[in-house]
Amino acid sequence: MAAYLIVDLDRLLKQFKDRSFNVDLQEMAVAMRGRAALAAGVPSEQLRAIAAADWDEHRRRDDTLLEQVFRNARFELFDVPAHDQLVDALQMHYFAFDSEPVTELILVTVGNELMQLSRRVKMTRSARTRLWGLDNVLTEDDLDDGAIFQDLGELLGIESRNVALYIDFENIAISLSQQSFLVNLDRLIAAFVRQARAHGNVTKMAAYAPWGNRGALPPLIDTAGNDVTAEAQSRLAFANIDPVYHLPGKNSADVKIANDVLTHSTSSGAADVYILATGDRDFNEVVNTLASRGKSVIIWGVHGALSRQLSANPNLLVEYIDEFTNLETYASRAVAAAAPEEPVETFAPSQWSSLIVQFDRLTAGTTARTVKDRALLDQLLATNAVLTDQRGEDLIAQAISLGILRQVDTSGTLALNDSHPIVDKTRLIRDRVTLRVANTLQTRSWNYVNYGFLLKGLAMDRELERPGLNRDDQWRSHWIDFLVREGLLVRELTPHHLNPEDLVPVIRMPTPAARASTDSLAVPPRPLDADAQEGDSTLRATPVPLELNLRELTAESPGTASMLRRIIVSVEQFTSYRRFEWCPLGSLHQRLRPYDIGMTFQSAVEYLIYHEAVAVAEYPNPQSLYNTKGISLILDSELVTTVLTERDAFIRLLLALYRRDVLISVAAAREAAPMWDHDLWFSIMERENVLNALNGRPGFYSLFRTHHTVAQVASQMGDTSDSNAQDGGSQADSARKREFSTRIVRNRREWIYSR
Repeated sequence: MAAYLIVDLDRLLKQFKDRSFNVDLQEMAVAMRGRAALAAGVPSEQLRAIAAADWDEHRRRDDTLLEQVFRNARFELFDVPAHDQLVDALQMHYFAFDSEPVTELILVTVGNELMQLSRRVKMTRSARTRLWGLDNVLTEDDLDDGAIFQDLGELLGIESRNVALYIDFENIAISLSQQSFLVNLDRLIAAFVRQARAHGNVTKMAAYAPWGNRGALPPLIDTAGNDVTAEAQSRLAFANIDPVYHLPGKNSADVKIANDVLTHSTSSGAADVYILATGDRDFNEVVNTLASRGKSVIIWGVHGALSRQLSANPNLLVEYIDEFTNLETYASRAVAAAAPEEPVETFAPSQWSSLIVQFDRLTAGTTARTVKDRALLDQLLATNAVLTDQRGEDLIAQAISLGILRQVDTSGTLALNDSHPIVDKTRLIRDRVTLRVANTLQTRSWNYVNYGFLLKGLAMDRELERPGLNRDDQWRSHWIDFLVREGLLVRELTPHHLNPEDLVPVIRMPTPAARASTDSLAVPPRPLDADAQEGDSTLRATPVPLELNLRELTAESPGTASMLRRIIVSVEQFTSYRRFEWCPLGSLHQRLRPYDIGMTFQSAVEYLIYHEAVAVAEYPNPQSLYNTKGISLILDSELVTTVLTERDAFIRLLLALYRRDVLISVAAAREAAPMWDHDLWFSIMERENVLNALNGRPGFYSLFRTHHTVAQVASQMGDTSDSNAQDGGSQADSARKREFSTRIVRNRREWIYSR
């Protein structure tokens, strides 16, 4: 066995310095060798460790400590004056005349140039190539060759300095615009976060501007070219950059930023590195004060707009935003507009799709969201997703490096990254295709679905209208064939009903016995009611455990718990305002569709039915000759009472702010009552028209004081100023609804398949 550890030392140390990493060289050298031997599965003495650097240059600078450190750690010192010759030199010196093939090749570097070695040296069929670094620089070709990336910082436990970023956003945006740059907010935010992290562990980020003041900022666009100036605060906040308001005027911004920076630098959470994104010379004194306190200071400016006095300050490092951000100019945008638009890449089935489907099979029907790596590997082998243990291990390792899987602990427990785009799209396509097949079979009482009929149905599926999805019949055929291979669907050739001699391809669901034999999904997506219409996206099964109480459900499945609250509030307001006993289920789902992520609506309805909080049945519709499927609240239910109590309490909070003449916002509500899920309840209140967004004041709301629910809560608080808006027969209505709910729960129809 031949295992190699090759360290591109000079470039690695330079990257550590650029990112302000505090590294003990002796500990790093020993740890790298120990980790490499463990990864290769060989004793430390059998690992050939090589430290490649311009050692002659180090000796000329009398840097003997570095050489001694790596010699003591039993590294071979390989002298390479020119880095562009490193691959050729290593191959010639170590591999050209070595007849023993390599079983493990571990490359520690900052780029992917050394990956050429994996293709130029003799390796065994089961050999692995690992790249250790701070950034994943592997290309698609490297991944296809089975290469694995591992984060060096996590492997070695490297600690970085804390970084605080303060952005004079008004100054930067205007400077970029004056230099003929399009201020792309998405790219600017991504670059700010990326560049700040390059200097260490980012503990604070804040952006200062007169947010909401018309004309204070130049137009801010997103990647699609849409004006998102009004959304700047929310987009910054989403990236964990606090949007801080200051009054219009140059001095107002300078004073507030300077005060916040100097205050933070003396606090217990003070950073080691302070980054000031500005071009204003007035920050010279702030820089000098930070330097006197032992802080490193970095100025981010714009070429042509950075004060010469500030850039000449010896106490700081200058970096230019227009250099580390890929911004377009107005001229380049005009040229790009004339060029043909680059098509979005088609999302096709892949090895990652198989891994995701098999992972979900292992967790289906259980409350667990994690599996052991060995169990996942066995599942991949059993379904022929991989052919050997080695390939399965590599596939899992690559999925971890891509962020599809994440390691929960050191004992091999894995979890899927639900927010990863590959996971999200694979699950969406799987659920939409299998749901359509199941709905068609049940509603039409067929034994199978014609292949062409299924293709036409999927072509009209609005849920699949995403970039790269549902392109054509070939795309749909590839995904149907993939689901057949994974055992979620069955494809057969069946005699045509008009011409028995003509065989046609058909699709059907696997039998229960077949699903059990292949360890298929325990609860495949299918409609929950015999009267369900084909394609009804509200009827999707889910493995959310129904026996959990509301607190446990909120922790286990927050999306379902949030949707549950939306349903109860919407149905109560619909029925109470219109004096109805039930709410049309289709209209309710249409109303809440923007918040229906995955299967949360159906999961919430199932949960409510299970806990006898709602009843779903066919109701006579006075506006139609036919019955309408509707949902009604069972008002005596503890679950309904709890949610409506939460709603009333939140409205009382809004009323308290209103009476104190406080402009209503999430921040104001959070300051007054920090224990609420403010984002959720503000969203519910806005959807139910209790709150209305203020024009020109993003993030601020007006309270609809005469809203029937608000007025009802206000009257309960003893405020009768708007109580005339309420119908005096509300008590009689409530009694009538409770009687109706009790009658329905006795005779309610079963919606949930036995599990």
